[in-house]
Amino acid sequence: MVVIGAVLIAAAAVLAVLAARALRRYAEQRGLERVRPRALAAMRGEDVTVTGAAVAGPGGRDESPLARLACVWHGHEVLRHYWSVEADARTGERERRADPIADYTSEEPFALVAPGEEGTSGPVLVDPADAAVEGVGLALQRVVGRPEKGVKAPADDLLPRVKGRISGLFRGETIEFEYREWLLAPGAPVAVSGRVELREGRPVIAAPPDGRVRIVRLGSADGAPEAARSRRQALLLGGGTLASACAGLLMVLGVV
Repeated sequence: MVVIGAVLIAAAAVLAVLAARALRRYAEQRGLERVRPRALAAMRGEDVTVTGAAVAGPGGRDESPLARLACVWHGHEVLRHYWSVEADARTGERERRADPIADYTSEEPFALVAPGEEGTSGPVLVDPADAAVEGVGLALQRVVGRPEKGVKAPADDLLPRVKGRISGLFRGETIEFEYREWLLAPGAPVAVSGRVELREGRPVIAAPPDGRVRIVRLGSADGAPEAARSRRQALLLGGGTLASACAGLLMVLGVV
């Protein structure tokens, strides 16, 4: 009995260490899920994934240049559709192709807050420069035909609003121009993966030295309750520690 009791007490000591680690993980995950700046600041230099609601950053709410909708991030591209110069060897017909001639994404930081706290200030920032953005739907898609001789040119009010440089080889005969724009609306649920930096004392999720920030637009059911899982694990290990310690002490003291 003494031997079994001693083994149980030793097991309790091991479980206590594991329970302490699980409790620390729970505290970290709880801070991340609540998007608390102190929790992020403590993880400076580490890679993290944080979920929350995207809200306006220090520069205020942005507006997408093409659709002119309120957003916290936007990106657009312009495609030039054209007929190829050379004809197909089999059919003798020219092929329809498309080349991107403009590509732009906003780089102004936006803030991340816990869901339901959209009205509060957002001290945790996301640097979206050259970010990989996924799951964002089209806010605008418009095709404008090229001007033809003797025909009134179609209205193209989007061209002056394109940001960035328009460039390309412009080979072949132009058919039309296609404008596409994506955006993140204020309050959109997102998961952001990147490295934690401190800028002027404020935690910022930015690109790691060898990669890019990843921003994923989530659905209402997406996002894993990591803190809840860590809490359950900590409770189970803590309960196991207490049970093993009590059983071991009772066996040892019972013999004595």
